[in-house]
Amino acid sequence: MALKMVKGSIDRMFDKNLQDLVRGIRNHKEDEAKYISQCIDEIKQELKQDNIAVKANAVCKLTYLQMLGYDISWAAFNIIEVMSASKFTFKRIGYLAASQCFHEGTDVIMLTTNQIRKDLSSPNQYDTGVALTGLSCFVTPDLARDLANDIMTLMSHTKPYIRKKAVLIMYKVFLKYPESLRPAFPRLKEKLEDPDPGVQSAAVNVICELARRNPKNYLSLAPLFFKLMTSSTNNWVLIKIIKLFGALTPLEPRLGKKLIEPLTNLIHSTSAMSLLYECVNTVIAVLISLSSGMPNHSASIQLCVQKLRILIEDSDQNLKYLGLLAMSKILKTHPKSVQSHKDLILQCLDDKDESIRLRALDLLYGMVSKKNLMEIVKKLMIHVDKAEGTTYRDELLTKIIDICSQSNYQYITNFEWYISILVELTRLEGTRHGHLIAAQMLDVAIRVKAIRKFAVSQMAMLLDNAHLIASNTQRNGICEVLYAAAWICGEFSEHLEEANQTLEAMLRPKVTTLPGHIQAVYVQNMVKLYASILQQKEQSGEKEAAQEITQLMIERLPQFVQSADLEVQERASCILQLIKYIQKLQIKEVPVAEEVIALFAGELNPVAPKAQKKVPVPEGLDLDAWINEPPSDSESEDEKPKTIFHDEEQKHSRHRQPEIDEEELARRREARKQEQANNPFYIKSSPSPQKRYQDTPGVEHIPVVQIDLSVPLKVPGMPMSDQYVKLEEERRHKQKLEKDKKKKKQKKEKRGKHHRHNSLHTESEEDIAPAHHVDIITEEMPENALPSDEDDKDPNDPYKALDIDLDKPLADSEKLPVQRHRNVETLKSPDTEAPLVEKKSKKPKKKEKKHKEKERDKGKKKEKEKKVVEEEEEKKGEDLDFWLSTAPPPASTTQPQSEPEVGAAVVAEPQEVKKDKREERDEEEDDEGKKSSKHKKKKHKKEKEEKSKDKKKSKKKSHHSEEETTESVQNGTLDDEPLPPMSSYRLLAENPYIKMTYDIQGNLQNDSQVTVSVIFENKSTSFLKSMELNVLDSLNTKMLRPEGSSVHDGIPVPFQLPPGISNEAQFVFTLQSIVMAQKLKGTLSFIVKNDEGSTHEKLDFKLHFSCASYLITTPCYSDAFAKLLESGDLHMSSIKVDGISISFQHLLAKICFHHHFSVVERVDSCASMYSRSIQGHHICLLVKKGENSVSIDGKCNDSTLLSNLLDEMKETLSKC
Repeated sequence: MALKMVKGSIDRMFDKNLQDLVRGIRNHKEDEAKYISQCIDEIKQELKQDNIAVKANAVCKLTYLQMLGYDISWAAFNIIEVMSASKFTFKRIGYLAASQCFHEGTDVIMLTTNQIRKDLSSPNQYDTGVALTGLSCFVTPDLARDLANDIMTLMSHTKPYIRKKAVLIMYKVFLKYPESLRPAFPRLKEKLEDPDPGVQSAAVNVICELARRNPKNYLSLAPLFFKLMTSSTNNWVLIKIIKLFGALTPLEPRLGKKLIEPLTNLIHSTSAMSLLYECVNTVIAVLISLSSGMPNHSASIQLCVQKLRILIEDSDQNLKYLGLLAMSKILKTHPKSVQSHKDLILQCLDDKDESIRLRALDLLYGMVSKKNLMEIVKKLMIHVDKAEGTTYRDELLTKIIDICSQSNYQYITNFEWYISILVELTRLEGTRHGHLIAAQMLDVAIRVKAIRKFAVSQMAMLLDNAHLIASNTQRNGICEVLYAAAWICGEFSEHLEEANQTLEAMLRPKVTTLPGHIQAVYVQNMVKLYASILQQKEQSGEKEAAQEITQLMIERLPQFVQSADLEVQERASCILQLIKYIQKLQIKEVPVAEEVIALFAGELNPVAPKAQKKVPVPEGLDLDAWINEPPSDSESEDEKPKTIFHDEEQKHSRHRQPEIDEEELARRREARKQEQANNPFYIKSSPSPQKRYQDTPGVEHIPVVQIDLSVPLKVPGMPMSDQYVKLEEERRHKQKLEKDKKKKKQKKEKRGKHHRHNSLHTESEEDIAPAHHVDIITEEMPENALPSDEDDKDPNDPYKALDIDLDKPLADSEKLPVQRHRNVETLKSPDTEAPLVEKKSKKPKKKEKKHKEKERDKGKKKEKEKKVVEEEEEKKGEDLDFWLSTAPPPASTTQPQSEPEVGAAVVAEPQEVKKDKREERDEEEDDEGKKSSKHKKKKHKKEKEEKSKDKKKSKKKSHHSEEETTESVQNGTLDDEPLPPMSSYRLLAENPYIKMTYDIQGNLQNDSQVTVSVIFENKSTSFLKSMELNVLDSLNTKMLRPEGSSVHDGIPVPFQLPPGISNEAQFVFTLQSIVMAQKLKGTLSFIVKNDEGSTHEKLDFKLHFSCASYLITTPCYSDAFAKLLESGDLHMSSIKVDGISISFQHLLAKICFHHHFSVVERVDSCASMYSRSIQGHHICLLVKKGENSVSIDGKCNDSTLLSNLLDEMKETLSKC
């Protein structure tokens, strides 16, 4: 054994740890993937070892590799093994790995439920903390459902560290299991008044996060949060609360009246910029809600704007950004307050930080009016020319278009100016928003009839200078403008002054270099233009000119027929044949213009973006029904050979490629280079093409001029937008003079009548008349279209399920599902075990009784519910009245009336728990003999009662059953059978001063060690100190003592016990053989100190090491279990226990809990179970339940260990 230990420790010396792995990866930069692959192979070998330290080291390395992007999902089971380690340092590694790689799709995640539950109930707060932290990262709906009650219990933990974590993880639980919100909410609300500021902050955080999505459900908490806001000094808590009030205010405008004063005080007094920003945000929300029914709070708005100006002028870029962000919110409701700071906003456009420039652009969007639109756009156009980098320049372009087109072109008074702006924007090289400019040109030309003549003239100019724009032919580039230009000139060709010139421009060979979709529009609109010219020529009698135009079309169209784009090719082919036919008719002198024009008769109107969605489905039409029957399986099988041959051909072609020799490859490469050199459209890779041209003989005399395309190109003949700004100013000045004249006349004619009206009249935006009459065509919608606001709602929103009314009383069906053994353990002491057996046999009878009680009490329940609802409504009314008044909040207002009912399950629990835990340890050992006799007696009584079907019960039994019923109702488990109470701690010894209970656990780190955990409880009113525990060693089992200690020395207990306090200490024992149970004698010596003095006391005990204490609960898959049984290396033994009356589920639970087994598979009343000893023994069980008996067949590597284990099981089951 010693040799094995030495060998294991030597092997571990050569294992790579995390530092070695990181160092190795850095040293293998050239072949990193290969090195990591070798490391993963080594890790796989390490994971196969039994030593938990080696496994933890391997999982630690896997965690790092996962951060580098490697998949470690294959090690999920090993991660769970490390999570179950008893040592905290290993457990932490396991939970870290799980939090990184576990997700809802992880197969083995269901195996973590019991382990996490065990860690949550651990006496070590750090075990519980790491379990909560890890669970928050991989919680699934199933885990949330199973563990919700355990986490909710931890919200009342004695340690603030645990309470805080439990409160925070409840948010994740609510998202995954929304049904837990209502039962857990009263406990969460209690935490708002927790004495620990960290827990209080966590509760505020969770509630604020829930209320952010569904604020109306949290309106009743307003008084409590108001109290916190006015009393708390924690800025982060204040920020959260103020954010919550910002969400609640729009729902209850009267709340704003109460908030405005404290928020204004905070804005004045706080030096924290983050808090100032949130206060301003909430004041804005408050003023928006108050704007309809309250006088104008101009002072508050001015205060906010002044504070925001300070933020914007600050040198800190973050504060400047936040100031602009908040200013944009004020702009929506109080634009005039922000418009006075226009100079500051325009200064931000020169900021070096792009995000600040973008925020300033957003503000300008809202500051626009009819008066200042031209001025703002002019300044933005200057910035477009200066802009560095295409991203910001594209954003400027987008913003200019958004500003001008907002609210259906509401602020544009001169559309000629807007068209000229769009045309100027076409000078931008390298933009990705050519389609936006094109869309605006089309939209304005279609909607505004009065502008069509001007728009057509400008578009004709663009087509004439297309060679300047077509240099960038990438999709969505500036060449997209030609798409709009061609369409407008074709659709509104009657407005063209020189149609022939425009047609020739559209038929130039250069057009074929444009993208296919633009060429297609060109071809289509050539015909419209051709039809218009043909009509003009025929009406004026110029037959020769008409034939010339036809001949021009026939000559130029073939270049489009040869296009690589299918759409262009098809359109050009059809049109070419049509024009050839027209030419034949022209030769015969047949007039054809009217017929050709008729092809394009009618006007196109814009269609609303959501028009298709709004089309009502006709009656009798099923959109989900098949139009044609789907192909059958036989048909698809017949088609398979075709695809197989196709795949084979592809495979052959792929295999042929490597057969090309080097010479052939070199020849092809040379040919490709030659082709690229001769291709004028191919961009050469040479860094200086200028040098190559200069070196070429015969071209030295040609001067080389470099053109900087970043300089905006100017298209000749196009008006600049600046001239429209001057014209607009002159026009407005004239309008003003005319109005002044009219006013003077009115004053003379009617001096006294409308004096007051005229004095109040000032020039507003509505007074500015447009330059010419504008008739904007609205978007078309289908007939019978139904309006709906749900188009933008996300159906997969996880917060939708949390929209729950929290003020309603909690129904029995809504209470949290509780694991039965957890429920009974916390609520009942061991002496209530006997009535539980009784409860099972009487369950049908109870149901009958309940049915009658329900019928009897139906009326009472309804009345109660009505009262509760009425009280709730009254309470809500009282809260609202409180906010309208100026009185301070009464203490009772902070809690809803129904809270005692809602929180009954959680409020009543702790008192019982304390009582039960004290009684549990006292009575467990003493009453073991009594319990079995009690069970037998009560069983006989039960059988008699069932036979006679007597409805009455004895007083004692009825008392027990009532208690059980109420408790199970509280926890929502009335219909489920609760598991019997089980505690792993057993009584070791006790006297009037001290009580000792103990538990033994196998040590996963070492196969020859076990850890004994002893809980020392001071029962007296004295102080216990200098405690020392000593155990007499045997040949097989020895207590591990500090170095230098002799065999007879005791181990000091590392703490003292004040009166009524309990604490836990752990002692390690080494052992050689684990096949037999053992008992060791020991003594605890201690000093009792009180007012009278100090006395030395001793307490003797016997420490019992059962064979089950050497087992470790290990999950096992059914296929691995089957292989183990088939191996033939296991010895067999069996037992049978008669007189078993408990259910099979309870039976398995007892075996799992007391003997550390896990269920592999269960079918009806038969189950296979597995466990493993610390020394690697495999123990397999087959448990079968008969009517009143249980048979257990076992297999194990060691026959002695198996027979001793079965004897221990027999003793455990005989007590049932």
